[in-house]
Amino acid sequence: MLVLGLESSCDETGVALYDTDAGLLAHRIHTQMAMHAEYGGVVPELASRDHIRRVLPLTSACLADAGRTLQDLDAIAFTEGPGLAGALLTAAAVANGLGVALGKPVIGVHHLEGHLLSPLLAKPAPAFPFVALLVSGGHTQLMAVRGVGDYQLLGETLDDAAGEAFDKTAKLLGLGYPGGPALSRLADQGDAARFSLPRPMLHSGDLDFSFAGLKTAVLTLVKKQAELDDATRADICAAFQAAMVEVLGAKCWGAIKQTGLKQLVVAGGVGANRQLRAALDAMAAKRRFQVFYPPLELCTDNGAMIAYAGAQRLRHAREAGPFAVRPRWDLAGLPAA
Repeated sequence: MLVLGLESSCDETGVALYDTDAGLLAHRIHTQMAMHAEYGGVVPELASRDHIRRVLPLTSACLADAGRTLQDLDAIAFTEGPGLAGALLTAAAVANGLGVALGKPVIGVHHLEGHLLSPLLAKPAPAFPFVALLVSGGHTQLMAVRGVGDYQLLGETLDDAAGEAFDKTAKLLGLGYPGGPALSRLADQGDAARFSLPRPMLHSGDLDFSFAGLKTAVLTLVKKQAELDDATRADICAAFQAAMVEVLGAKCWGAIKQTGLKQLVVAGGVGANRQLRAALDAMAAKRRFQVFYPPLELCTDNGAMIAYAGAQRLRHAREAGPFAVRPRWDLAGLPAA
C-alpha cells in the first residue's frame, strides 16, 4: 500500500511517500524559518499562505523522486491536528481534494502520534513496547507506548515545553529566531561550570517537568552581568543546556525504572540536540537499556512521519468529503490501530 503523507501544522511543509512493503520512498521538506525570522517568531497567516505555495510543488517532486504517479496512491494521510488552524487547512484541503479526485481513502493523523512513531522509520528501529520522550517546541511528555494508539501518559511539562524554553532563553540572549539551534551551537563553545542554574523538579518524585523557572533564572543571570560579551553568552548557553539535559535525562531514567521497559525512544525537534543524545546514549550504556532516535532530518515536522502513521491506521481511513481540522486534540483520545 502506497501512502502519501502531508504535513502543514506550523512552519514546515512536509510531503512523503511511504510504502508498507518497501518503506519510505521519498520525502521533501520546506522550512519557513528564514521568513519568520524577520518577525522573531511564527506568523500564522504567513505560514498558511506559504504552505499553499509549497505543498503541490513538493508533492510533484516527491512523486518524481519515487518514480510514482498520483494514480499509484492507495491512500492519503494528512496532519489533522493539533497545530495552527489555518496552516492545518492546507494539508486537509489537498488530502481531501485528492481523495475525491482519485477515489482513495483519506486518513487524518494526530501530529504527536506522527512524532511518537517516527523512530520506527530508523534503522535499527525499536519494537513495542517502549518509553517515549516527546520533546519539541510545543510539547514535553513521557509516555509508555505499547502499540499504535496504546499510549499512557507518564509525565508532562507543567508550563513551558523544552523547545519553548530553548527559544525564549535564546531570545533573552539576543540570538534571534529560531533560537534553540543557535543556543545549542553557542553552548558547544561555552563553559557550563561557570554559572550555576537550577534543575527544576529534578527531585520532585514524579515524571513531570517545569522549565519556566529555568528560563527566569537565565533572565536574572543576564541582568546581573556587567557585560554580556560573546564568551559570557556562550557560558550561559552551556549552563542552560546542561541543566535542561540533566533534567530530561533524569526523568527518562525515572520512566524506565517505573515501567520496567528497556527501550527509550526520543522524538521531536529537541531530540536532535547533540548533548541530549550523548547524555542519553551514555546513560543507556551504563544502565543497560536501549535508546532510539529518528533520523536527524525527521526530528522536526515532516511528511514522512505522517505517511508512516497513516499507513499504520489504514483501517481507520474514511471517505473523503467535508473536512475539518483539530487545532487542539488530545492524544489520549485516539483509538488503537
